Amino acid sequence: MKTFNDPKKLQRWAKAQRLAGRKIALVPTMGALHEGHLSLIAAAKKKGADEIVVSVFVNPTQFGPKEDYAQYPRDHKADAAKCRAAGATAIFFPTPANMYASDHSVWVVEDGALSGSLCGARRPGHFRGVCTVVAKLFNLAHPNFAVFGQKDYQQATIIRRMVRDLNFDLEIVVAPIVREPSGLARSSRNAYLSDDERAHALALSRTLQALKAQAAKGARPWKALQKKAWAALEKAGLRPDYVEAVNAETLAPVKTLAKGTAVLLAAYAGKTRLIDNVLM
Repeated sequence: MKTFNDPKKLQRWAKAQRLAGRKIALVPTMGALHEGHLSLIAAAKKKGADEIVVSVFVNPTQFGPKEDYAQYPRDHKADAAKCRAAGATAIFFPTPANMYASDHSVWVVEDGALSGSLCGARRPGHFRGVCTVVAKLFNLAHPNFAVFGQKDYQQATIIRRMVRDLNFDLEIVVAPIVREPSGLARSSRNAYLSDDERAHALALSRTLQALKAQAAKGARPWKALQKKAWAALEKAGLRPDYVEAVNAETLAPVKTLAKGTAVLLAAYAGKTRLIDNVLM
């Protein structure tokens, strides 16, 4: 497995691979890799990638001033070992200094159609940082396709739109959520949870599954279900941030829970903010 720290060296190598006719997959991550990340590598292998590039970069521009950038878990040695074992062929460990010039001033900004609600409304500037760094990674790794996880549903939807609207020559693949045996969605931030908080957090997936069961019975008015879901999270000891039903493609709010919609939620278990979602 090749290791790159210098963006220009990765770019030169990736260009050579494309010229040689090799298919490149990019798996963008912030490290602290777990089974969810490794499933993205597996998805890239299944799709027939010749080269699988995993980027590991805790991107400062997508964190707010009071968020956990400094505390976010980092373990490059463990991440490299996991990537190698999972079948990645290259890993990219950039630094903020070599990803952003000291006078960096150009950003990729979604106008709010997709980023103005849900996590975007609660984390100002977050998706500006996400879109900008992902666009840079696309330009460096020259992937034929890039693999993202469904857990970050709003992010994947915005990246798909960015690729469409800016004519990036690649495909976006969205891999299913990977869950712990308890049902809790795999997340690097799960490492922050105490045993009690982890137990409380199980209400996230349970609430979503209860909503999915309701949708399976036919269209249901959303407001009443939303109120019940919010109460269920609070009863479990969580502090809900949002519980929203949206069109699965446009993220526009819907009035009825039915097929073709997605339910996204965020809640705090102690000080840790967790997200989850389900497609109807």
